[in-house]
Amino acid sequence: MLPARASRRRGCRPERPGVQVPSFSFLAAAVLAALLHGLSSDQRWRSGVLLVLNLGFLLTFTREPLQLAPYAAFLLLGFAFIRRIGAGAPAWTRAACILAILAGFFWLKRYSFLPDALFLPFSYLTVGLSYVFFRVLHLALDAREDPQAGRIGLLQYLNYTLNFTALVSGPIQRFQDYQRMTGPAPAPLGLTQLGVAAERIVAGLFKFTVLAAVVQLAQRHLAATLPADAWQAAACAALLTAAYPVYLFFNFSGYTSFVIGVARLFRISLPENFNQPFRAPSFIEYWSRWHMSLSNWLKAYVYNPLLLHAARRVRNPKSLPYLGAGALFVTFFLIGVWHGRTWNFFVFGVLNGAGVALNQAYRIWLAALLGRPAATRLSRQPLYVFVARGLTFSWVAFTLLWFWSDWPELSRYARGLGAGGLTAAAAMLILGGCVMLGLLQALRVAAMRLAVGGQPLLTSRYVRTVWATLMLMAVLAVTLVTRGGGGDVVYKGF
Repeated sequence: MLPARASRRRGCRPERPGVQVPSFSFLAAAVLAALLHGLSSDQRWRSGVLLVLNLGFLLTFTREPLQLAPYAAFLLLGFAFIRRIGAGAPAWTRAACILAILAGFFWLKRYSFLPDALFLPFSYLTVGLSYVFFRVLHLALDAREDPQAGRIGLLQYLNYTLNFTALVSGPIQRFQDYQRMTGPAPAPLGLTQLGVAAERIVAGLFKFTVLAAVVQLAQRHLAATLPADAWQAAACAALLTAAYPVYLFFNFSGYTSFVIGVARLFRISLPENFNQPFRAPSFIEYWSRWHMSLSNWLKAYVYNPLLLHAARRVRNPKSLPYLGAGALFVTFFLIGVWHGRTWNFFVFGVLNGAGVALNQAYRIWLAALLGRPAATRLSRQPLYVFVARGLTFSWVAFTLLWFWSDWPELSRYARGLGAGGLTAAAAMLILGGCVMLGLLQALRVAAMRLAVGGQPLLTSRYVRTVWATLMLMAVLAVTLVTRGGGGDVVYKGF
């Protein structure tokens, strides 16, 4: 399985796989739990049910207390630090607590810049730890200014950080939003809301179980060997590079859609994580559409503070846009480093940081050359968008090479293609991205124009019901053929 390379962790992953998400077994358990959760409107009852669910789900990944001990210690120390900051601690205490949370995460995730002698000599649970880390750090950063975050109780803290619907791979939800949804006046859950939740669940299962599996199968076939013919080899390399972003999108967005639907059964609205990312005509816009909960978190807690800090210390306002490019580099470099502890993810971070920083520098240069109004008009021209989408997708595909491959394998492909073959493959990737994304966008626009009685046909209740039924039938067929196998969520390993 190609994507498994991205999730390897030496010595820190227990053997038990836990409950697979998405899956029908997870869905069945969630529906039963939602019925139990809805038996009473009492907030204490619902919080208790959620705590049992959250802890029970976590325990499906291990039965050995020793494997759970580091995870529990990280959670409890985080809670103690948050309460300490919320009690009006001085700035140095706040900084020390936040640094301790960061150090604990790096240590438990075994980052390569730390010496091996520091790591625990046994396997322990790390599933969902990266997403728990963001929630704990979010509370710590907000505890001093937000009384609600600083006075959080242990029950609410555990339910928020271990939310079983978003534990494995997010999305990353703000505490204030979670608190409002699980408070005394939760969101309504009528037939309309249940119908929307069911539609999201089916769509997520279809993308994850069917579409991702088809693309992964094609990528595995392409990766098996390079054709002898130079042009065919270049085309194969271009398709292989383009296939992984598509696979990752169906895999991760399918998971996200599924858990958003499941969470709605508990009156919790998880944040959206995707908004048609491959439509983006720039790398900056791509990251505003892909893994949005992560991008928004880092924008709020890294990019904005960095830019504000720089703006206060720079006297020349003309340099501020370039400082913004530098802040973007740091922010998206950290996104790469968060994904994994090895040098592969350091490279991923550098490529992402360089992509957004150069994109910002290009915008500044274009605005200076043409003027801001003319630059804006140019960026909206169909031909410009046509080319920009292809270039953006190609850079995305390039940054993800180390997710499904490694240096020796990439070197083997490069030697087999040669300089001419690599150039041809890059050209095919860019041109193919332009054409395919342009065609898909044109088809989408044409389809949305179909109307009956003045109402869009594709968004009508009848068409949506038929489409959801067809997707469910496809999911059931694939599940039966593969005996329930649908792979795993790629982002589970991060």
